[in-house]
Amino acid sequence: MKKQFIAGAVCPKCGEMDRIVMYKKDGKDFRECVSCDFSDELHIQAQVRELDTRVNVTEAVKQAETQVLTLEPLNAEKK
Repeated sequence: MKKQFIAGAVCPKCGEMDRIVMYKKDGKDFRECVSCDFSDELHIQAQVRELDTRVNVTEAVKQAETQVLTLEPLNAEKK
């Protein structure tokens, strides 16, 4: 069984930082503290929805979000 430390994690029982390890056992995810006897099962859900980026956004959405601005020179004379 391969255990991996979780960087920056704080143990909920003893409060020690960088002492939590994560591992898989029987298809389930677990975490435990190497400083005290804390241990519990993690319920991690995979992210389902893909994040919107400039690559995967449709052209129609880009056009709907486009704004046209008209800028006037700062030293334009007022009439």
